[in-house]
Amino acid sequence: MDVHIAERGHRSDLEDEGAERRLRFPWRRVSAIGGVCVVVVLLVSAFVVQPFLIPSGSMEGTLRPGDRIMVNKLAYRFGDDAPRRGDVVVFDGTGTFSGEQPAGNPVTGMLRKAASAAGLAEPAETDYVKRVIGVGGDRVTCCDKQLRLTVNGHPVDERAYLYPGDTPSRVRFDVVVPTGKLWVMGDHRSDSRDSRDLLGAPGGGMVPVDRVIGRADWIGWPLGRWSAVGRAEHG
Repeated sequence: MDVHIAERGHRSDLEDEGAERRLRFPWRRVSAIGGVCVVVVLLVSAFVVQPFLIPSGSMEGTLRPGDRIMVNKLAYRFGDDAPRRGDVVVFDGTGTFSGEQPAGNPVTGMLRKAASAAGLAEPAETDYVKRVIGVGGDRVTCCDKQLRLTVNGHPVDERAYLYPGDTPSRVRFDVVVPTGKLWVMGDHRSDSRDSRDLLGAPGGGMVPVDRVIGRADWIGWPLGRWSAVGRAEHG
């Protein structure tokens, strides 16, 4: 009798341990799958397509604060393709639009970078989104007698994207874009810090092409805003 009780007790202990293992293993699988998914998202974001949260109104009426755009990082990576007039691009403004950023807490920085890569947090303070107005060799002027922006002497029709009520620029300028650089402006001209604001700074407000992170191709969120970011034809 005592032997049977002991055997039943032993079997019960084994069954409890087995149940605990079965409960633990699914969580391990879920954690492993979750980890793989995070790695895949970060890799895709780093090399292919990155969500980018629009933090300000400088690109209204094309992009609104809170929009998540999909930035194509392969747009200018192959062949002789380079940013063209009318493209909306995301670029690193370190050394041009902003100074060198001091090193912060590395763990916090890594977490922020991961959240930004997934489009869950605002981008780094050195990342900007603007429209390409002039490329290397272009002469960009504002404004002509009809208050239009001109590129190489030709007026640019900006009605498709310029924020309603804005003029092409309240700041007058006449610049020639060096080879390998870009002249960029926001679509909401009265609420955009762009190349015009850095005319007297080193570099003259020009953005090096190699600082371009990618081209904004789609608005992915919110769903009601889902659409392509159309490229304006500037000739």
